[in-house]
Amino acid sequence: MHDLPDALLDDVAERFRLLGDVSRLRILRFLLQRGEASVGEIAAATGCSQANVSKHLRLLLGARVVGRRAEGTMAYYRVTDPGVAELCGLVCAGIRRQAEQQAALVGLQRGGQQ
Repeated sequence: MHDLPDALLDDVAERFRLLGDVSRLRILRFLLQRGEASVGEIAAATGCSQANVSKHLRLLLGARVVGRRAEGTMAYYRVTDPGVAELCGLVCAGIRRQAEQQAALVGLQRGGQQ
């Protein structure tokens, strides 16, 4: 990020805002695992309403994070920005590592109390 011009920092902030919603993260996780899915399939997998999924997909589509393919009356969505999977992998690995460290500390603290 140190070599990114100031003019692009707004775009970076917008991308983080876009990814800062748990419903959108659930949608992206499902699409990354599944590859491609319809609104109904995404709604069923994430527990969100179809209207809510459609709203989030519109935002993700507008930011070119996902792509849409029409087949008859159905539309199928997939992640098209490879950087999203990479970013999510980095963040998830960091969160997992912190959780494991916290669990180890709690285990040590409990062990010391006995």
